[in-house]
Amino acid sequence: MATATKLAPINLTPRALEEVKNILRDKNVPAEYGLRVGVQGGGCSGLSYLLGFDKPKEQDETFDLDGVRLVMDKKHAMYVMGMEVDFQDGLNARGFVFNNPQAKSTCGCGSSFSA
Repeated sequence: MATATKLAPINLTPRALEEVKNILRDKNVPAEYGLRVGVQGGGCSGLSYLLGFDKPKEQDETFDLDGVRLVMDKKHAMYVMGMEVDFQDGLNARGFVFNNPQAKSTCGCGSSFSA
């Protein structure tokens, strides 16, 4: 009997995926950790994004994105459904960029939003 694989609620662009893999390798992130994506209260628009490495917790769902384990609290999915995470490495900015269709408004820096 075949098992269904859940689709991740977010997408990482090839540049973001490459940068996450570089960090995993270069910073010796423990194998049991995954890339945690979510939201938390705060920021100038009400909610801010979480992006970091963490152990999966009981309330989490895990997904595989081309070999990267994505970890997300089930309650956060409604805030980030369909979001794309990109990585920019240009003259004006360097870092992860969030393109979230669930955001009603965002702040100027792009790291917080309202839903």
